[in-house]
Amino acid sequence: MRSENIPFVGGPLDGRVLPVLVGPTGLPPKTYEIPVPRDDGRPPEVHLYRRVPGPPGRLGLPRGWRYAYDPEGRPAAGPKWPWRKRR
Repeated sequence: MRSENIPFVGGPLDGRVLPVLVGPTGLPPKTYEIPVPRDDGRPPEVHLYRRVPGPPGRLGLPRGWRYAYDPEGRPAAGPKWPWRKRR
């Protein structure tokens, strides 16, 4: 599989650039979860990052992708159908 170096913005990985596997279409996953172990034996804390467009280039089009920290940390609950209400 192919990977791309993608910058992370906000949260514990702020300013880091990590290699992320891309899918068959060349896009990284929409969300990226990072489990952080705890010392007291509780389950690990999970930090969630969402894919957002990168900074604009010379023509105003976004260049690549980056991950922005989501402090709520709730992953999407499945596909978003246009004919259904959000829960």
